[in-house]
Formats: sequence, structure tokens, C-alpha cells
Amino acid sequence: MDLSRFTFRLNRFIFGLVFGHSVKYIIFSSFFFSSNQQEGLGVTSYKADPWCARFYCHMLYIIFFPQMVRLPAGTFTMGTDKPGIPQDGEGPPRRVQLDAFHMDIYEVSNLDFERFVTDTGHVTEAETFGDSFVFDGFISEEIKRAIDKAVAAAPWWLPVKGADWRHPEGPDASISDRMDHPVLHVSWNDASAYCAWAGKRLPTEAEWEYACRGGLEKRLFPWGNKLQPKGEHFANLWQGTFPSNNTAEDGYVQTSPVDAFPTNGYGLYNMVGNAWEWTSDWWDTRHSIDDAYNPKGPASGTDRVKKGGSYMCHKSYCYRYRCAARSQNTPDSSASNLGFRCAADAAGTP
Repeated sequence: MDLSRFTFRLNRFIFGLVFGHSVKYIIFSSFFFSSNQQEGLGVTSYKADPWCARFYCHMLYIIFFPQMVRLPAGTFTMGTDKPGIPQDGEGPPRRVQLDAFHMDIYEVSNLDFERFVTDTGHVTEAETFGDSFVFDGFISEEIKRAIDKAVAAAPWWLPVKGADWRHPEGPDASISDRMDHPVLHVSWNDASAYCAWAGKRLPTEAEWEYACRGGLEKRLFPWGNKLQPKGEHFANLWQGTFPSNNTAEDGYVQTSPVDAFPTNGYGLYNMVGNAWEWTSDWWDTRHSIDDAYNPKGPASGTDRVKKGGSYMCHKSYCYRYRCAARSQNTPDSSASNLGFRCAADAAGTP
């Protein structure tokens, strides 16, 4: 059994209890659950006591179900001498030394983000602005009729009023059946707020790329150089013709669960494809060839670096589902293919 997949599913079940779903015939201490005898039926139902169950399950989550892995200190080649998109600043290759650090095993899920919002009352920037960008192939015709703007260079991106993390395709959409999918429509600022709440931080671009490579050197993807070894899909990407037809040969038209597809050498899921991931670095396309130690990117800028590509990436349009690939957005930007994962310093390291 895949232990990481098992613990994620169990976490989802436990948090279902935490948020008040009724549970019948479960034998647990009455300290955590209160009973309700249904008159005349002889049936007892149990409902989680709000404070005790939240505390109990939070402790389980922290102690027994760690969601991060420790990546060892090391030196690797960052960037590439064979850039797929040279204007993005994928090169030159340079040697980078990193201290040990922790990285989330999964992209932050809708379930994770819901816990954060419930606990803090956080309102995302997409909600504050009132709209966010959505791929037009997923928008209902009713909503499309009210849109009169598009991105000139990418007309498949439409600003949709009411699109946010709870409603990824607009106000008539829901995440109720996608709680284990990556949270979307989160800006860099939203992601940073979540990481701070969780006692973590966003990874630097160097940390993210080191994690993506999974211990491999100078390879295109987290698993090697072949996109589909032995015909197997290792990431959620666009198959077919972009943007008109996604044949979904990998099993997904949109996002997939955060524990879908095989892990890389460090045990991390979905380091490429599925959803773009924010990093802490400011964007720049000029890099020194000198060796670097724990680089953190430029001191200032206008855009932040994002890595990994998404379910919308296809080689003909967005060949950015490679470890060395990169792109950028302003810190307040959000879209229906943009998420994140967190990192943290390892104990005893700077």
C-alpha cells in the first residue's frame, strides 16, 4: 500500500469528522463525541464535539501524519544549457549549494486551504477583486455571455466575476468533489499568508528546483528525460491539440488529486503539471554563472517566480513542465491553474 496516499485519504476522513459530519456506530471515547438517541428508533448517532474533536484531530494530523519530507543538503545544477524557452531565463546552468530543508509532499489542497480560511477568516485577493482568470473551455455558456474582455495574447483566458478558490470556474462551480485537488485562484500574497499560518514559508526557486529534480542531475523531468517512460503518464498535462481539444489520456481534463501520479525520488507528488506553484523569488531573467549558496533571488522586482507548469501545459504552447522551466506573475495575480506548496527550514540549519 502507498502509505502517503493512505494517510492523505485518512486525513480527509478525519477532517470530515472535525467539521461536524454525523457518524454512526463509531466506537470512540465519549470525551470526543456526544450521542443523540433518536426517539423510538433505538438508533444512536454520534457527532464530533467541536472543540475536543478539532483539538484531537489536529494533534493526530501533526504527530502521526506529517505532510513534509526533509530534503538533504546538497549541491546541484540549477537551470539548463538547453533552454526550452530561452527568453524565460532558464540558463545558464550554475552550481547551487543548499542547506537541508523541508518540502510539502503535496500541493496545498482545497481541504488544507479550507482549514486555513475557517481558522483565520482569510479573504483571498480574487475574492477581494471580484474576479479571476479562468480557461474558457471550462466556463458555462451563461457566464461566457456576460464577459466582454479577454487576454489579447491568450484569448482562452477570460476574467470571470465570482471565480475564486471555492468556485474555480465561476459562481456556478463548486469544489465539493475536489477537496483533494490543489487549491486554485490563490495569489502569491494568499499563498504566503497560508504558509505563515502553517508555520512554514514558500520555497525559494532554487529549493523548488532542487526538490523537483528528486536527486537526479540535468534531467528534464522529475523522473528523467522521457515524458512517458514505457507509455506511462507521470504528470497531469494537456494531451491533444491546445487549446481546442484535451484528449485526457492521463485521466484528467482539469486538475487531479494532489496524490495522483508517481512520486519523484524525494517522495514528492506533482512537482510538474497539475497546478503552477509559487516560489518566494522575485523574477529576473539574468543569472550569474558563479556558484551560489542558498540563493534567494533578486532583492526586489515586480513579478514573482512560479514553477512546474499545469494541467494546461502542452509542448506546442507551454513547454514549462520541466524542472528548469519557469514563468512569472504579479504577486496579486490568480488563475484557475495556479496554486502552491510550502517549505520550511530544517532544524539546526539557517
